[in-house]
Formats: sequence, structure tokens, C-alpha cells
Amino acid sequence: MNENENFKAVPKTNTYKEPKVKVGFGKSVLLPFFSGIVGCTVVLGTCFGIPSIRNKILESNPNTSATLNNNSQASGYVSQTSLSNYSDTAVYAANKVLPSIVGISVEYNVNSLVSMFGRQPQTNTAKATGSGIIMSEDGYILTNNHIVATSSSESYYSVSEATKITVTLFNDETEYEAKIIGTDEQTDLAVIKIEKTGLSKAEFADSDNIKVGEFAMAVGNPLGMQSSITCGVVSAVNREVTDSDGKKFTLIQTDAAINSGNSGGALVNSEGKVIGINTLKLSGTGIEGMGFAIPINSTTDISSQLIQYSKVKRPYIGISGMDLTESTAKANKLVVGIYVKAVDDFSAGEKAGIKIGDVIIEADGKKITKMDELNEIKNSHQIGDEMKVKVNRDGQEKDLTIVLGEQP
Repeated sequence: MNENENFKAVPKTNTYKEPKVKVGFGKSVLLPFFSGIVGCTVVLGTCFGIPSIRNKILESNPNTSATLNNNSQASGYVSQTSLSNYSDTAVYAANKVLPSIVGISVEYNVNSLVSMFGRQPQTNTAKATGSGIIMSEDGYILTNNHIVATSSSESYYSVSEATKITVTLFNDETEYEAKIIGTDEQTDLAVIKIEKTGLSKAEFADSDNIKVGEFAMAVGNPLGMQSSITCGVVSAVNREVTDSDGKKFTLIQTDAAINSGNSGGALVNSEGKVIGINTLKLSGTGIEGMGFAIPINSTTDISSQLIQYSKVKRPYIGISGMDLTESTAKANKLVVGIYVKAVDDFSAGEKAGIKIGDVIIEADGKKITKMDELNEIKNSHQIGDEMKVKVNRDGQEKDLTIVLGEQP
């Protein structure tokens, strides 16, 4: 084409025939095929690179999701977990249980027993706080015995039993005066009551079915800060713990933070149902996240008896004894078992023929060597039941039948 030549429009014609072009197999088949593969790869890569799109794809194909999770685990990666789900669980549980948890304030009299610097002994008022769980719409509240019924005497002072108990409800600053319905030192449980109706009753779960690792939330009033929650997991079940007074408990262990004032509050599951009552914690240098709760299943019979009788009726033998180890038994020419140190007058044990110096070696056909084992078997009976024991007396074995009485 000449540089001086002008461009001319192509005239419009009525008929047009496409020129025939010969195309090879590679261009007509292979090229489109591979282009399609490349395109699909780019699209899928982009989709899986965007979490929202990727999640929708995986949700639509559970088999693919399972395969990817397996591959991730095999390659050392952990599949993603949505924190929003955990947050929603905690929010739901808190909203459900908080209206059923109360703050408890207790007043005591503290009396100094000796004069100091020429001053006369004085009586002062002290306060303590705790938590409680609403059991019924008409005002019955379950809490710990050590919150409302603790009294003690030391070398320099004595602390009276509670002189006044007040209860504060969720989102209600009104203080309601409460009265003690019943207490039980052995299980560290108590029931108090306020004169108010229409309360939000807590829902109890089956604490026998809880599993190690499941969600746990502690709810209460730590350090007087009402309606506080802490979250963790169930660290252990059926954990045997001995408190500072020597009492033994079988408890739920959790790493949800439990602090002073949380006692009597609830340990709940992911559904906001109560699985335990916060009661103890381990504290000290190097100790973190070791709190304990009384399983709620073990409280139901106790609380109903406290409401009905103001106490817990327990079967009673009426003896005191000591555990004999092999070395102690051998040194005193006795057998391994429970050495009877004392027998109460007119008790079930005395009526059955148990004597001081006997060594109890069996109860209900089971070999026993500890007082705790004897008490466990005894407590499985009702008042008035017969309990078989075998004792070793002066080297001879005797079978005795005890008709269990009521613990005074």
C-alpha cells in the first residue's frame, strides 16, 4: 500500500461469503480443551482463596469437607473453627442462667476474746459475700453451708453464726432479707428463702452424663462483683478432694476461674443448665485454674430434706474407729481393718453387739479396711435398714447385724 493512498470505506454489499480457512486438529480441539482446564483451575483457586466462598462450597459437599479435613490433619494443619460459634454458646448460656443466680450478703459478729493494750474486748460486725441458685419460683435458694452457717473460735476472737442474710437478684438492686431453711455441714449445702414470687428458676442438667472437655461456665459474684461469668471446660469428673477441715468430697473439676464470692454459684453447661455448685478452689504459688463444684445430682435429695426437715436424715451406727494398716495391725497383733475405739450408749452399734477393741473387716459381704469405706456402705442404706458386718474379736470372726438408727 502506498503511503499517499487514502483509506476508503468498504462498500456494503447484499451478499457476503466467508472465506474458507483450513484449521489443524491442534488448534480446533486441543487448544480449547486446555484453555478450559486452565480457566477452571483459576476460578476454583480464586474461590477457595476466599473463605466465604470456600465454606459454602465445602458445606454443599460434606464428603469433600471430610476429605480436606483429613488431608489437613495429615499435613500437620488444623482445620478452621469458627470463634463466633463459641461466642454464641457463651452468650446463650449466660443469658439463660444469669436471672437464676443471686448475690448473698451475710453479717456476722466478731468478738475479740482478750484485751490488747489495756482495751476491753470488743464486738464488731463483719460482712461476707457469696452466691446462690434459685431453686423455685417462690423463693427457695440453694447455696453453700459455709456461706450462711459458718462459726468459728480462734485464740483471739470468735465469729458468730450469721446474724443477717440478704439476697440481691439479677438486675435488681433491692435487698431481700432471707432466712435459713436448713444446713448440712457434711455436704456443705444449705437452703435459704426470701419472701418473693415469680422468680426465675434455674434448670438442672444430669451431672452424671457430663464429659471431660465439655464447655463449662462458672457464674456468681466473685469479690462482690455481681453476675460475673468465667468460661472453661470440665477438667475432671468424680475428683476426690479433702478440704482444710478434713471433709472429703467427690467433685467436678473445672478450669473456669472461681474466686472468693463465687461459692454457692452455678457451674453450667453449653445449654445454660446447672451441672454443679461452685464450692472450692486451689490457690497458691504455681496453681492456676483448679476450681471445684458439687455435682448437681448429689444435691437434689439433700436440698429436699433440708426443705422438709431443716436437716439431712442419715443412717447411724454409733461408733468411732481408726484404720489399721498392715504395720500397725502387726505391731498390735491385730488384723487389717477398722479398730473400734468407742461405742455410743444406746446406739445401733451397741445394740448389735459391737464392742471396743473389735476390728471390723467386712460390711455387707465386702472386705473393708478404712472408715470411709464403712461409711460409704452405711450411707447407701436408709434409716431402719439392716446392715451386716463381720468383726474380728480376739482372733475369732463374728457376724453381726446392725439395724441402722438416725444420726443425732
